[in-house]
Amino acid sequence: MRSLVLLGLVGLAAQLVDGSLGMAYGVTSTTLLLAIGANPAAASATVHLAEIGTTLASGASHWRFGNVDWKVVLKIGIPGAVGAFAGATVLSRLSTEVAAPVMSIILLSLGLYLLIRFTLRGLDRKNLGKPLRKRFLAPLGLVGGFLDATGGGGWGPVGTPALLASGRIEPRKVIGSIDTSEFLVALAASAGFIVGIGSAGIDFAWVGVLLAGGLIAAPIAAWLVRHIPPRVLGSAVGGVIVLTNTRTLLRSDWIAAPGGVAIAVYIAIAAVWVAAVVYSVRRHLAERDVGGPVLDKANNPEAAESPARVAEPAAETA
Repeated sequence: MRSLVLLGLVGLAAQLVDGSLGMAYGVTSTTLLLAIGANPAAASATVHLAEIGTTLASGASHWRFGNVDWKVVLKIGIPGAVGAFAGATVLSRLSTEVAAPVMSIILLSLGLYLLIRFTLRGLDRKNLGKPLRKRFLAPLGLVGGFLDATGGGGWGPVGTPALLASGRIEPRKVIGSIDTSEFLVALAASAGFIVGIGSAGIDFAWVGVLLAGGLIAAPIAAWLVRHIPPRVLGSAVGGVIVLTNTRTLLRSDWIAAPGGVAIAVYIAIAAVWVAAVVYSVRRHLAERDVGGPVLDKANNPEAAESPARVAEPAAETA
């Protein structure tokens, strides 16, 4: 009973983070399932079965708050489903010991870029609104879906930073679109696991409590992402990516850092992350008080020429 309550709380917390930052539900939930003895395939299957419900609820909530770009959902979600089905069916034969550190280095680089960019410059609007091309979204979805199924999580950490880095879609719509498209990924991955391992090893009570916690958190997270300023959201997402992928690298066979060293690194990253978010909040409040990002004129000459035009999207998130 205690394990079920704990799983329910984890499902709630994981969905709250995932729905507001676009990542971490699978990683958080799968980690706990592995810690209590589930095998990797069964753990990933359990999480993806729960995600069918949580992502559906999250997508509906994000749609309700205007956080979804449906063109992006289809262009990235369908290839993601193909990749997830493939990843689920080969999980028992695939070793990710080498692939995980390589992907973590790529994601860590993206996370650092996002953390620095959003903290120091805010949202670059010169490409905002330009269409995201299918030749970019399709491979991204394919890789993200495959990694999500084989690693028990990864759709958000792969898709969210890549879409944010493009600068063509607002952070809240990046998160809403990634969360909504994840329904297709979860559905396909679950089908792949049923084909690959059947229902053996899947505890449907675990699925139920993870789902219940996620359903409670989904509308709250969608409301939060609708009201968090893009600059602050970008800094927060960047910090999550840096911290989670640093942890993966430090624990990999490539580095195998001692516990004390790892803790010191985590504390240092957390301190920088908190400082970055605080700085972003202060800059946002200063820009809101003057009606636009006047402090960023040096980096964005267009803002100086037409402050009213630049201020309009900012008012959306105030």
